[in-house]
Amino acid sequence: MLTLLLYVLIVGLVAAMLFLVASAVFGRSEELGPLPEGTTATVLPAQGVTGADVRALRFQQVVRGYKAGEVDWALGRLAERIDELELELAQVRQWQAQVAPGQDRP
Repeated sequence: MLTLLLYVLIVGLVAAMLFLVASAVFGRSEELGPLPEGTTATVLPAQGVTGADVRALRFQQVVRGYKAGEVDWALGRLAERIDELELELAQVRQWQAQVAPGQDRP
């Protein structure tokens, strides 16, 4: 029994030393630091969102799919832009309805 315990202890010590050597040689594999809370690496232009911008969207994948905060942020931005466009379209249609038929439109 003592031999088995000594064997497990030596294997654990060798594994720990190999881990330390590999960590020193290959580094900690840090690509980037974590983003501050509430921010995202997902990018959309501040104004004038186009279909190409939406098609270029990429979300960070996590264990169970996409990061929900990033998807919610992008969808919120798209919803705001759609609302702006709908309002602008309604204003143009209202203006067109007020213009008498047959008159030149500027």
